[in-house]
Amino acid sequence: MPVDKIVSLLPAATEIVCALGLEDKLVGRSHECDYPESIKHLPICSEANFPDDLSSAAIDVRVKEILADALSVYTVKREVIKELMPDVVITQAQCEVCAVSLNDVEEALDNYLNKQAHMVSLQPNTFQDIFTDIRTVAVALNVETAGNTLIEDLEERVDIIRHKLKYVESRPTVACIEWLEPLMVSGNWIPELVSIAGGSSILAEAGKHSPFVKWEDIQHQDPEIIVVMPCGFSIERTIREIDLLLNLPGFAAMKAVKNNRFYIADGNQYFNRPGPRIVDSVEILAEIIHPKLFNFGYEGNGWIKFSF
Repeated sequence: MPVDKIVSLLPAATEIVCALGLEDKLVGRSHECDYPESIKHLPICSEANFPDDLSSAAIDVRVKEILADALSVYTVKREVIKELMPDVVITQAQCEVCAVSLNDVEEALDNYLNKQAHMVSLQPNTFQDIFTDIRTVAVALNVETAGNTLIEDLEERVDIIRHKLKYVESRPTVACIEWLEPLMVSGNWIPELVSIAGGSSILAEAGKHSPFVKWEDIQHQDPEIIVVMPCGFSIERTIREIDLLLNLPGFAAMKAVKNNRFYIADGNQYFNRPGPRIVDSVEILAEIIHPKLFNFGYEGNGWIKFSF
């Protein structure tokens, strides 16, 4: 089937489509799709059902209330999508909170569009799943060769890091903070990224959803490195609430804090987006964990060392 019009309801999918050379086929995006900059003029096809200026705790409460009432965290703008008449709509089935779900899209568009659109749903849980999703999108959009080339390029960058760390025995323990209140550590593909970058992730299991944890659990592990990367938060947004961590009992006594190895990373642009820039995320972690071996130039943009 020829593909002339694509609607992406997932930031990672938008980045995949663009990386495959099909940006000119994109006709609509989600309210969260903001990269590359050149797609921001496209019509917005979804919206969040809560304000974007809430605190971490308030967002958590609001999302739980919405889901408890069997409602959706996001609304699909049916009229906008109908006017765009897409051939393909890309969404996800990985997380109800992260982006518009397949179920939401199917319910919103069922017997509503003037023509049959092909639905592509992505569901990455592991690092390898992200490459599989890139291939899935490439096949759906009839650019399988471009997909294979993109994956090869990304894997080559990962192999460079692995090769450089081949004989490095030091594997610092790393706590990746996914949410500030309540506390969560990063699961899914993040433990694998930490491992590839030469560290050892704590309290989360690769391929499993990010777990809620108690501060005492992190204290007990006393990681050598702490990286704060809240889902959907920029560095600036995280800094606004960083006192939630800094004021926890015993924070100043943590090994990572005493050794000046406390960092804030851009979770929104990098770690929380299972698309091509997930390899940028590996490179960011490599810079943080082994600064004497790696300097890809992300400091100041993708991550900062937080000064107390």
